[in-house]
Amino acid sequence: MTTLDDLPIRDDLRGRTPYGAPQLDVPVRLNTNENSYPVPEPVVEAIGKALAAELRDLNRYPDRDAVALRADLAAYLGHGLTVDRIWAANGSNEIQQQLLQAFGGPGRTALGFTPAYSMHPLLALGTGTGWIRAVRGVDFGLTADEAVAQVRAHRPDVVFLCSPNNPTGTALDPAVVAAVLAEAPGMVIVDEAYAEFARPGTVSALAVLPDHPRLVVTRTMSKAFGFAGGRLGYLAADPAVVQAVQLVRLPYHLSALTQAAARAALAHRDALLGTVTAIMAQRDRIVAELRARGHRVADSDANFVLFEVGGDQATAWHTLLDAGVLVRDVGLPGWLRVTAGTPAETDAFLAAMEKLPS
Repeated sequence: MTTLDDLPIRDDLRGRTPYGAPQLDVPVRLNTNENSYPVPEPVVEAIGKALAAELRDLNRYPDRDAVALRADLAAYLGHGLTVDRIWAANGSNEIQQQLLQAFGGPGRTALGFTPAYSMHPLLALGTGTGWIRAVRGVDFGLTADEAVAQVRAHRPDVVFLCSPNNPTGTALDPAVVAAVLAEAPGMVIVDEAYAEFARPGTVSALAVLPDHPRLVVTRTMSKAFGFAGGRLGYLAADPAVVQAVQLVRLPYHLSALTQAAARAALAHRDALLGTVTAIMAQRDRIVAELRARGHRVADSDANFVLFEVGGDQATAWHTLLDAGVLVRDVGLPGWLRVTAGTPAETDAFLAAMEKLPS
């Protein structure tokens, strides 16, 4: 039987494994930052009707530029955004891949401040973009001076900033974004996948978008909207950036069904986003409870919590799994990440944590 090693794949792909978190059938799944609450029945019905309306015309290609969907996304984001400043794709991963196809590629580099979203270096690899691993402080923080020093040293073509950051959870000080924008020679991408969960007073990079034509803010409907299975990500940027990604997008990349389902979800956003406050309450409960038990815990503006286990994180991960709770080992020695879900899921997680050695 032919194996992967027998194929003439690129040398830089040899020995690698596909990205992916474990998908295990356990009672409590808190490892992929999904929204634990199911889609409300009225929204299910609305999406069903929207999909049914598209079925007869599936013999035709969808709107290639998804104009109506982009208009709805602009209205949701506010900040005076218009359709020409919005682009949508199959998840924010595809959005970021398109950005690297347009602004990265062979002979160019992208930089990210780790620990951060582990897909960013993989997207760089897939697009032939060199990856520069910049670092955060020992407490996972990032100051403006630290960020600027590393950007100045490497002069990357693309800079990734995560706010709130995954896997640590904390949003960036706007001064960090401003400093990087002032120093970076190329594009600055602020990944705001978890922005809806940020604590009150957190400032989005959308606020400074009009003054920075090389700034891109990426978002997703997977988390707060509970639309992970729908696969819809989007960006806000200068119209010229939208024109640039249209040069590399695949033809008809967003199906008519995806566009219809996303528009129906956006039309019922109050119902879908109604779970955000409840999830934030469970996040804060996890932070408070773990700290009361003596664990180090990173501050979180997201729907997850990074916490120290006081030993080998792989062993702790298996202990929690044996108790029926699946969390995420993100590769940080001594640390694990847990999604904030329903109150019952938090109960189960906190009970399972009692099984770890003190």
